Amino acid sequence: MGRTSRRKRSTTANRAIAAAAALILGGGGLVAVNVYASAGEGGSGSPPWQGRNAARQMSTIDCPDAGIALEDVPDRARPEVDRELAAMDTQITDAYRQFADRRERIARDPALAENAVLGPLRSKRTASLDRIGIAVERVAGDRPGDLEGLAGCSMRADDEDGQGGGQDGDGYGGDGGQDPTEGADAGQDGGREGDGQGDGDGQGDGGQGQEGNGPEASDFVDIESVQPNVERPRNRRGASRGTFTTDCGRNENGKFNPDNVIAAPGVSNGAHHMHDYVGNQATDAFSSDDDLAGGESTCRNQGDRSTYYWPVLRQQNGQDENDVAADGGGKDQNTGEIQTPSQVTLKFVGSPAGKVTAMPRFLRIITGDAKAFTNGDANANASWSCTGFEDRQLADKYPICPEGSQVVRSFAFQSCWDGRNTDSANHRTHVAFAQDDGRCPAGFRAIPQLVQRIVYDVPPGPGFAVDSFPEQLHKPVTDHGDFINVFDEALMKKVVSCVNGGRKCR
Repeated sequence: MGRTSRRKRSTTANRAIAAAAALILGGGGLVAVNVYASAGEGGSGSPPWQGRNAARQMSTIDCPDAGIALEDVPDRARPEVDRELAAMDTQITDAYRQFADRRERIARDPALAENAVLGPLRSKRTASLDRIGIAVERVAGDRPGDLEGLAGCSMRADDEDGQGGGQDGDGYGGDGGQDPTEGADAGQDGGREGDGQGDGDGQGDGGQGQEGNGPEASDFVDIESVQPNVERPRNRRGASRGTFTTDCGRNENGKFNPDNVIAAPGVSNGAHHMHDYVGNQATDAFSSDDDLAGGESTCRNQGDRSTYYWPVLRQQNGQDENDVAADGGGKDQNTGEIQTPSQVTLKFVGSPAGKVTAMPRFLRIITGDAKAFTNGDANANASWSCTGFEDRQLADKYPICPEGSQVVRSFAFQSCWDGRNTDSANHRTHVAFAQDDGRCPAGFRAIPQLVQRIVYDVPPGPGFAVDSFPEQLHKPVTDHGDFINVFDEALMKKVVSCVNGGRKCR
């Protein structure tokens, strides 16, 4: 529903400009160090970030997200473009591995970052971007503008001082601003204003888990220290107040894979992290619409063959899963025991501003941003809380829940559709969140809004994390959800009727 205003950490443009700098936290501030300069340039003395402490602070690689930047790609060019974008994700993963293996050496020798990591990565990205340009030009006659500006990447530090989206205490709840505790029944936008980050100083003394790949103690906060920050929405006359709940289980049968058929169709391990799946059991990187239409479903109502998926949550308890040596698992630095949710609720709700219209079959929606740690929070939509405390939502912290309370992940998907497309080049612009007044932007129409609530019974305290791209360091802000609508026509009519008629249906 309505989008909550908040400060953005970075944009594609300013990250491209900063591609020649390694961003390192040092001396109490953010220091930009030119890693392209030779050892003999720029005067005498050691760089201010040199030393073992800086090796700990240099945490990851930050690259402009070409997938989000490419908003207008002809349909016939999309398969090739999507393959190149997936290849660029693999390039970052490989470069991050090179960086992690050399972290302390890079701290002692800044030129090594350019020679061993950033330079080779930039060359590979330049080649992929050129192939993207050729693919688009072949169909459209013109190349997308400024592809070259997306090639360069930089080193960056973890946000250990509380800088970055949401850690300033604005309590934003992601792109949609849905109230996940009341929105499932009220069907409206609860823009999470307030100071809901607590003190944000983390818990305990532990460093990064997963052999330096995160999360850190500072990524967790005691939910009882967070102030309530969820505002209940106000329905307007004519609001669609009903709900439709579909029961598709909790992935008890353990369907996992590291694919993403929406963002990286036709590419194995396109996500570089493992997903939980409920609903359609035919879903993998190579699933066509026909495959999904004929796939078996875990949903109780077999008229719903939709695909619902999200990154798995792991307990980092030293227990290895059988994917410890597999893509998406240990090979992509996702380790620990995968947790089966104790509860999954999939609910479709209405609009506070009027009636909803049916979703088109095979509509694809991604909510949240798997790369929000490096992209900034423009597309972030993570909401973390605890049972009994769901009036307190965290955007970029994991909650530490008291004894007897369980961890809750909530996703409120985009609720406006452009009326034409089931997908778009960047998988975002064909859908939108409602404005602050609850109305859809011009050119969009309201559809039933999917609200997911996923609950986990994990031990209190730090020790769990979502799977992520390796360079995203398992940050909570990177949480995201994916949905492909495969309701049959009769059941979708029932969904719309229930929502618009103010009924609670299953």
